[in-house]
Amino acid sequence: MEKIFANLNESQLQAVKQIDGAMLILAGAGSGKTKTITSRVAYLIANGIPPSSILTLTFTNKAATEMRHRALSLIEQELNYMPLLCTFHKFGLLFLKFHIQKLNRSNSFVIIDSNDKKRILKSFESDVPISLTNNEISKYKNNLISPQEAIAKAQLKDYKKIANLYQKYEEYLTRNNLVDFDDLLVLPYKILDSDKNLCHQISEKYRYILVDEYQDTNDLQFKLLQKLTTAHNNICVVGDDDQSIYGWRGANIKNILEFEHEFPNTKVIKLELNYRSTNKILKAANDLISYNRNRLGKNLIGTIGEGKDITYIHSDNENIEAHTISKNIQELISKGVDPKDIAILYRINALSRSIEEGLNKASIPYKMVGGVKFYDRLEIKDIISYLRVIANAHDDFSLKRIINKPKRGLGKATLDKVTQLANEKSISIFELLTKHNESLDGLITKKAHQTINLFIEQILQLQESINESTYELIDNLEDMFKIKEYYSLLPDSLERVSNIDEFYGLFRDFVIQNPDLSLDDFLNEIALQSEQDQIDDQSISIMSIHASKGLEFEYLFVIGLEEGFFPLLGDGVNLEEERRLGYVAITRAKKELTLSSSSTRYYKGKRAELLKSRFLSESGVNKGSLKIDKSTSYKKGDLVKHKIFGIGRVLEISKVKREFKLKINFGGNTKDILASFVEKI
Repeated sequence: MEKIFANLNESQLQAVKQIDGAMLILAGAGSGKTKTITSRVAYLIANGIPPSSILTLTFTNKAATEMRHRALSLIEQELNYMPLLCTFHKFGLLFLKFHIQKLNRSNSFVIIDSNDKKRILKSFESDVPISLTNNEISKYKNNLISPQEAIAKAQLKDYKKIANLYQKYEEYLTRNNLVDFDDLLVLPYKILDSDKNLCHQISEKYRYILVDEYQDTNDLQFKLLQKLTTAHNNICVVGDDDQSIYGWRGANIKNILEFEHEFPNTKVIKLELNYRSTNKILKAANDLISYNRNRLGKNLIGTIGEGKDITYIHSDNENIEAHTISKNIQELISKGVDPKDIAILYRINALSRSIEEGLNKASIPYKMVGGVKFYDRLEIKDIISYLRVIANAHDDFSLKRIINKPKRGLGKATLDKVTQLANEKSISIFELLTKHNESLDGLITKKAHQTINLFIEQILQLQESINESTYELIDNLEDMFKIKEYYSLLPDSLERVSNIDEFYGLFRDFVIQNPDLSLDDFLNEIALQSEQDQIDDQSISIMSIHASKGLEFEYLFVIGLEEGFFPLLGDGVNLEEERRLGYVAITRAKKELTLSSSSTRYYKGKRAELLKSRFLSESGVNKGSLKIDKSTSYKKGDLVKHKIFGIGRVLEISKVKREFKLKINFGGNTKDILASFVEKI
């Protein structure tokens, strides 16, 4: 126990020792939440809880791997079973491997990513934008709306089309035994919801559930957790309502704000000691977030000293800003600061242009987190498609991607005829080409027929070879199809071939490290990789604030602190979430923080004059910027200013949950406005 309890503060110790019942751990930024979670897992096992009864859910593979390593390092006895510590989606994958047959599906399914999904939707040749269709289908799934329900509810013309595309898409996935990322949560929920005995059995199996980053859970994840706690109330969630910044992609802050009401007799523990940032950085973060009303409330307390004052830079335009920041970074590097300890953050991606130019001019190497991901590169997607076809030859989508890569002289007309015939027979393309090959006679040219026959023969040979040696599959694939040779003749050949070599090495290493796992396992593992799992250590990092979540840097620059840029303003914008983004940005800094704004920016074809962000004054960094009154001091008769409606007089004041609503007379036009959207005059 001494090893488990070592270096835990009083609040962490309380969180670790609480075994039974519901618990909410409010973990402030840099407060040692990972240490608390891993120590709690070790403590449960040390007290006789079977490791197989413990389920810990995270949001990234990186977090899961780190927690698993740290938890196991604290456990001194031999374990017959390991506790399951994985992402929500990995849990869904494992669950489906055992139970998808309850939906009359085979467990040899293949996971597709977002790009695969878009290409499938594109193949339906609709005039509705793919991005819109993609997003709406995801919303339907996460709200557990079936294609039939979507069709029945759709009223607008485009949404009727989307609902019909949703039905076609679902039929395509089922026919090809494919599963998208939404399905990894939707299908387990449907199975548990329809089978009460299995639901109770799974809940009994996982008697102790821990959830990391609980503020980022969506409605479906919450419902899934309710199913998993059917037989008990032993759920411990760790999160920070002040870092809930994913509302735009479905995260529901109510899950953490109302946790105590959903799970009876919840114990709440606050982790407020911060081990990351200086006191001056923490004061700015605490001051800023105090303006939010929808929060449970906590205050970060520093442990590493006062530190340097926060630097504020104000430039005439974005080019001067980029030059100034690049110069400051050059000075840091010249003093021996490691580039990987430096980062630049921005609220919107469009602001990266000027920063990139500035860094390039200063010859400062940088890594853009959120650029084209390794597995999204054209050459890598092609190789993955080959592996998918080898693993599951009935995957029509992957087969069509590679049947003419490298080029084999098979035109679109030929492939369309083959696809149409397969659809008419209600079979996969592979089945058509192997069991009904004669039906292609006269339909396509003799040469095309011969080419297709050779391709199918090669795929069958590779499927056979994998039974003898998975390790040699990559060599056999390359020898047979000459993929590297093909890409060596294309633009950016050096980079593309290097990427292929990297992937081949990754595959071989996976086989060596996991000799008992299959090709399916490899494909599913890489499909679950997240964007933030890989960051270049040889350069500074530039990224959006969203991409920075979970990271920390010794020296941090945050640019674009102007009204309309950060915070964003306008219809549909949640100002409190914008402020939480500001809180997240500030608390990424460990030693030195620089905040930057510009008088003008060239954006969307126009140079705009800008006001300094209210966040500068709310954080106490710059007193001259717009400031919104955080108190309840509004009273009837006060004059206030709104960005759109102008100056008005307060007629009434009421409270909606933690927010204040004002009835304001704007020159005879009366409107109800939330207090955080007006400035007191």
